[in-house]
Amino acid sequence: SDETEDITESYDVFISHATEDKDSFVRPLAELLRAKGINVWYDEFSLGWGKSLRKTIDYGLANSRFGVVVLSKSFIKKDWTEYELNGLTAREMSGENQVILPIWHEVSKSDILKFSPTLVDKMALNTSINTIDEIAEQLESLLK
Repeated sequence: SDETEDITESYDVFISHATEDKDSFVRPLAELLRAKGINVWYDEFSLGWGKSLRKTIDYGLANSRFGVVVLSKSFIKKDWTEYELNGLTAREMSGENQVILPIWHEVSKSDILKFSPTLVDKMALNTSINTIDEIAEQLESLLK
């Protein structure tokens, strides 16, 4: 199959998120990052009609320097987001340094603790404290 022939790109960041968080946070962040020249794997930019969802996501997970994980109540409930988080976690477990960059979006520490105790240990940004501009600037400085 020639399905993956045209995919040879690598990305600065993969954004793992729940669909429910697109309008309030994820799409504006993805668009701002792209405007800053950051190469973003984001489903609305990266998934083409008729492409294999799993293959395209796996490619993005494997070929992104960082995985921004937008942790929300919706994220915690979904299978696809867990699949993406598992892929990013596997990369860290295989010896890659910092891959996962968590953003807490309308969740509490206890929500995250119940979902994934190891994620509570990671320094996270929080949409109740950090603006989209600040989050984009932090990512930009990590990529330098």
